[in-house]
Amino acid sequence: MNAPSEALLELARRYGVAAEFDDWTGRRTAVAETTLIAVLRALGVPAETEQERADALTAHDRRYWQRSLPPIVTGRAGVASAFWVHVTHGDPAEVTLLLEDGTERSSLRQLENNRPPYDLGDRLIGEATFELPADLPPGYHRLRLRSREEHYPETTVVISPATLELPARLDRRRAWGLAVQLYSVRSQNSWGTGDLTDLTDLAVWSASQHGAGFILINPLHAASPTAPMEPSPYLPTSRRFGNPLYLRVEAIPEFAAVRHRGRIRGLRTAVNKQAARQPTIDRDAAWRVKRTALEQVYRVERSAGRELAYTAYRKRQGQALDEFAVWCALAERYGADWHAWPPALRHPSNSEVSAFATANPDAIDFHRWLQWVLDDQLTAAQAAAVQAGMELGVMSDLAVGVDPDGADAWALQDVLALGVSAGAPPDEFNQLGQDWSQPPWRPDRLVEQAYEPFRALVNMALRHSGGVRIDHIIGMFRLWWIPEGAAPTEGTYVRYDHDAMIGIIALEAHRAGAVVIGEDLGTVEPWVRDYLRERGLFGTSILWFEADESGKPLPAERWREYCLSSVTTHDLPPTPGYLAGAHVRLREELGLLTRPADQELAADRAAQAAWLAELQRAGLIDPDAEPDTDEIVTALYRYLGRTPSKLLALSLADAVGEVRTQNQPGTTDEYPNWRIPLAGPDGRQLPLEEVFADPRAAALSDVMAAITGHPDRAGM
Repeated sequence: MNAPSEALLELARRYGVAAEFDDWTGRRTAVAETTLIAVLRALGVPAETEQERADALTAHDRRYWQRSLPPIVTGRAGVASAFWVHVTHGDPAEVTLLLEDGTERSSLRQLENNRPPYDLGDRLIGEATFELPADLPPGYHRLRLRSREEHYPETTVVISPATLELPARLDRRRAWGLAVQLYSVRSQNSWGTGDLTDLTDLAVWSASQHGAGFILINPLHAASPTAPMEPSPYLPTSRRFGNPLYLRVEAIPEFAAVRHRGRIRGLRTAVNKQAARQPTIDRDAAWRVKRTALEQVYRVERSAGRELAYTAYRKRQGQALDEFAVWCALAERYGADWHAWPPALRHPSNSEVSAFATANPDAIDFHRWLQWVLDDQLTAAQAAAVQAGMELGVMSDLAVGVDPDGADAWALQDVLALGVSAGAPPDEFNQLGQDWSQPPWRPDRLVEQAYEPFRALVNMALRHSGGVRIDHIIGMFRLWWIPEGAAPTEGTYVRYDHDAMIGIIALEAHRAGAVVIGEDLGTVEPWVRDYLRERGLFGTSILWFEADESGKPLPAERWREYCLSSVTTHDLPPTPGYLAGAHVRLREELGLLTRPADQELAADRAAQAAWLAELQRAGLIDPDAEPDTDEIVTALYRYLGRTPSKLLALSLADAVGEVRTQNQPGTTDEYPNWRIPLAGPDGRQLPLEEVFADPRAAALSDVMAAITGHPDRAGM
């Protein structure tokens, strides 16, 4: 492997591209020159030759000096921070800060800056440094610069809370909640898949009967409205909008005025019966029938009040909603991959896209309307959860990225990196690495747009929830970029401005009164978890992954306090299946192991034996008895109660004794990922009504109620 030149290394450094990194074993690894060139190309930087590299370095310098103000300035409440300004050398610089509430701050303190001026060719540019005062309130403010009567473009100032405080309603108690793959939980009145009324019922049951404080659900992000519908909730067409597959048709107010409601109910009955007979979830069949019903509801005339509400929703969502609805209509006409559309339709700003929208108003408005009724039902679900006694209510899940062929990739293509995909390097549990097939944010373009697309995304994630789980939050610090056509092992890390991104998350959560859970598993730089804790964000602990320095189970008292702790995760089998070694056998069948299966099984048995010994040491299992699976599962959840973690999650799959995993990382269609309906230990599908009456689910829920200080709510 050729050693990269100094110019290439300097370019990589300036753009946050790692030229070397420590792998999951701690081994220092150099990044191939070809990878550096491909990643820089995805950032819009030609770097194949030394001349291109020299030109790119010069262009980088000039762009910096041509700016009068940074594209965005970030700071924390209670802490003074500095920013630079550029004016013609020798000219004065007058800076004014306009706060969100309309008040102005002028005469900002100027700090010493002895940096020499830069020659742009037609003039010298000088740099001055000013200070943002420590007493600024959290919010989005505006910075103005004037020099010799010339006014420069304003820039955004983001002041985030120094630390994100816990919501007052959480008080000082711990809380537990169900972790649910909502699509897998059918009821007698849903349409072949779990929906938002099922979510509401689960929340009310777990809160009122068992003292649950939240319900954590899979991402409800939008999928393409065309078949085949992508099953993975972590590969959506859009993270900004939701999937109408989760709508309950009968809960839409206009349903009451639909003619032939009996026919619609007949459609629901038929699709539910079909779902009960099938071993896997058929989203396409469910959506085909539900869409037919929704079209009939859409045609009902709305009341004056409802029309006002719809108009207000459209105004609030603005251009983003319009672009999403246009994409959906285009996808139904030309297919779900916008790269295969006629060239004139491949960018939302093209005039041909506007012409299509003008010619197809009803098709586009239908998709806008779907998002509005989704917004209504999500609002109702959160309200019902809190009213039933939940401290947090619904906890949403924000996926890492989006389908490269989908709506967000089309609408936001100028902010996403093309020619690469996000993923993860090899680690202990995914030894071949992972390619998520998702275009990552371009950090430079995010900065240029003052993080507006990211701000809008976080705001939407918190709109209907008391908390959000952010999948792979380490991606706010650095993300593994894989060049197109390369293996996951041939990628490298690209750094992001974590102060800006975490600051925006903290600010939006502060305004929403919500908690933020960062999924911080995998290969993590040691300081990152300390930083997240300092900013008030929770981490994630999975029991099977919690180990001390020697690899033994981490004693409960050493677990993190500001953490969402659980026994398992959706990327592993439910605990009964895990105890049976299902995860090793499945990976062997799919060819995902990098060492012989007998070695993997032996290592897994040793790890489980270590945890069994830990449960015995903690007095949760009788060392002289042979515990059955249910007793071990119960003991594992009781062990969570011995930790100081403030938030604890009970997998609904564990609660009912399910054994099959929802997702096997590293596969697509080799395993029916995200298509497993909820079932009991015997493999029989378990409707939601039976969950409410299931003694195993009630017993484990009561365990969680007792260990989080709600014994009076257990078994109500």
